[in-house]
Amino acid sequence: MDSRVLQAMRRWPDVPACAGWLALDARGQWWMRQTQALPWPRAGDGSLLRQGASRLAHAGLCSFIARNYGPDAQGLWYFQNGPQQVFVELDAAPLVLRLQVLEGSCTWQAHTGDACTVRQAWLDERGRVWLGSELGPALLHSLDMALLAPWLDEQATRLSLPGMPPLDLQPLALADIESRLGFCASPSRLARWRDAGAALSSSA
Repeated sequence: MDSRVLQAMRRWPDVPACAGWLALDARGQWWMRQTQALPWPRAGDGSLLRQGASRLAHAGLCSFIARNYGPDAQGLWYFQNGPQQVFVELDAAPLVLRLQVLEGSCTWQAHTGDACTVRQAWLDERGRVWLGSELGPALLHSLDMALLAPWLDEQATRLSLPGMPPLDLQPLALADIESRLGFCASPSRLARWRDAGAALSSSA
């Protein structure tokens, strides 16, 4: 976390957190709404609807968010914007990993730019690969799915990347993703924000 952010947290420790403004899509891109949405609207398949939101393209801003992004004790992921926690709506996972293949060796990198070590892998009912690392739970970027093919066994249950310990691809039901991997994809749906809004209305 940036030193100026830590300083702001010490100087203004009581700034209320917020949700329904910032989201992360399944390709590791940040989205910001023009107006708050509680909850952030989703399609029938659970994916984020982007109407009313814009993709953040400024490299400096995206880097700042990535450096100050992490989970709380309940598995809610947030961006520490100075003294304020901005909880992030997740299209899929809190992290999106890319597989880097160079001269016969492989490395993993999160959408935040951080390198990591993958220790667990799952395959869900939609054919998506989920990964567990020291940074947190992650989704494999869809563009990298094809890179896995040479190192998967015939049953697509074991992944043997060069220079890395083999990983068993465990089955993962869609309904169990958040509970098994330990995160909350939709903080904007939590009652705490509705309760806060009701309290503000009653005090006005």
